[in-house]
Amino acid sequence: MNKKLPQISEAEFEVMQIIWDKAPINTNEIVGLLSAASDWSPKTIQTMLIRLEKKGAVTHEKEGRVYVYSPLIPKEDYISHESHAFLNKFFNGALDQMVVSYLSQNDLSQEDIDSLRSILDQKAKG
Repeated sequence: MNKKLPQISEAEFEVMQIIWDKAPINTNEIVGLLSAASDWSPKTIQTMLIRLEKKGAVTHEKEGRVYVYSPLIPKEDYISHESHAFLNKFFNGALDQMVVSYLSQNDLSQEDIDSLRSILDQKAKG
């Protein structure tokens, strides 16, 4: 993650989710998927695509009469960056404090506990 990642709004993140999951994907497909899941107009969606391209998050190629979009930043890199930013912003980088905060406000199923225990055991083994 050497490259500085762009700031992406929550709405732009929804657009990115579709591009990450379906790329390469054309404008009409993006508009169709987002129009079905939100009240955004096609013009709003196209504006977000333009913003994402200006920010360096996506690129497009013209195929016939439509643009086909692909991501320029890997989803994993962006999520990792945002996870670290959240942890630093709200918990001063202390993962244990975040986990304690979550656990004090939410119940875990036995399946969740077993899964977390397995992850921690694997991490401890290296």
